[in-house]
Amino acid sequence: MGELTKVRAAPAAKVRRAAKPAVRKEDLPLGQIIPGDCVEAMRKLPDASVDLVFADPPYNLQLGGDLNRPDGSHVDAVTDDWDHFDSFALYDQFTRDWLTEARRVLKPDGALWVIGSYHNIYRVGAILQDLGFWILNDIVWRKTNPMPNFRGTRFTNAHETLLWCSQGEKARYHFNYTAMKTLNDELQMRSDWVLPICSGGERLKDDTGHKAHPTQKPESLLYRVLLATTEAGDVVLDPFFGTGTTGAVAKRLGREWIGCERESAYREVATKRIAKELPLDESALKTMQSRKSQPRVAFGAVVEAGLLKPGTVLRDKKRRFEATVRADGSIQSDKLVGSIHGVGKDLQGAPSCNGWTFWHYEVDGEMKPVDAARQLYLLAIED
Repeated sequence: MGELTKVRAAPAAKVRRAAKPAVRKEDLPLGQIIPGDCVEAMRKLPDASVDLVFADPPYNLQLGGDLNRPDGSHVDAVTDDWDHFDSFALYDQFTRDWLTEARRVLKPDGALWVIGSYHNIYRVGAILQDLGFWILNDIVWRKTNPMPNFRGTRFTNAHETLLWCSQGEKARYHFNYTAMKTLNDELQMRSDWVLPICSGGERLKDDTGHKAHPTQKPESLLYRVLLATTEAGDVVLDPFFGTGTTGAVAKRLGREWIGCERESAYREVATKRIAKELPLDESALKTMQSRKSQPRVAFGAVVEAGLLKPGTVLRDKKRRFEATVRADGSIQSDKLVGSIHGVGKDLQGAPSCNGWTFWHYEVDGEMKPVDAARQLYLLAIED
C-alpha cells in the first residue's frame, strides 16, 4: 500500500507518536454498528483508538411546512425527528458533546471530517475550534445535479461544506497528496469538488420504494475522503452511520470501520449493504507515493544490486556533463569524484543538486534518469 505523506503544516516524517500505548485492534468493535445515541456509543471506545472520524451530523434544517414542486408533487425532504432541535443552544450542546468524544477517541495524528450545510456548518466550525481542532481545509462539495429551489425565493443551494481538521495547530496528520494529484489527472486537487448527489441505482430504497435515508451521501465523496487521508488498515469511525456509506467504502478500500447509529431501520439497511461489498484486491489498493514518503535509498545500493553497473556512463539530460559510475557508488567526472549529488552540484556551480533526476543513463537508445533504477530497486525490495 502506498504510504501517506505525514504533515505538520508541511510534509514531515512518517513516524507515528502516541502519548499512550497503542490500542489493540482486537479490542475495538471493528466492522460493527454500535446502536444508540452516538455520544454514548463513542464513550464505549478507548482513548486514541481511531485514525479518522467522518461525521455527517444532523443539519438542523429548520424546515417550515411542506415543500412542493411546481406541479404540486411533494418533495421528500428531511422531516425526521433526529434532525429536529428546539433551539440553537440545544444543537450547540449536542455538537459540543459529540465533538468532545470524537476528539478523545482520535489518535494524536488522527483527523476529523465533518460535513454540513449553511444551516449548521458555521456553528459546528466555531465549536470544533473552541475544542482545539485545527481546520486544515474547508472543502466545497459542488453538486452537479442539486435539487432546484422550487419556490424561486432564493439561489439554488448547490453545495455543501466539509471541514477537514487535525487535532491541533502543530499536530501531525495524513495527506496522500500524490494520490490526489494522480486522481485529478496530474493537477493539484483543489478544495472545490464537483461530484453528483446520490441518485439512481446507488440510492437505497426501503420496502415501500421510498428513500431509505433522506441524506445518503454519494460513495464518490467518501472514496475521495478516505483515499486522501487514510491508508489501508486504518480505523475509520462514523458517529452518524446512517445507511453505511462510510462502512461500504472503507471495506472496499481495505480500511477498518466502526459505526454508531441509533435508528434500527438504518442499521438494518447498512448491515445488508456492507455485507455485499467486496474489498479491492491488494494490488489495486496501492496508491501513488509521495517521494518524501518513500524509503531512503543510497545510490551505492542501486549499484550493489546490479541495476547500474560500475563503468556505466552518466550524462545530464542536455549532455553537457559526463561521469562514470564507480564500484563503491561514487561517480567520477574528470578529476571530480564524489556522490551523484555532489559531483552534479560542483559541475554546475550550483548550491545543490538532486543527482537522482540530474544524471541519466542510456537504455536501448533512450535516456533515463538514474531515479528509474532506484524505482526498480524499490520494487525489488517491496516484493
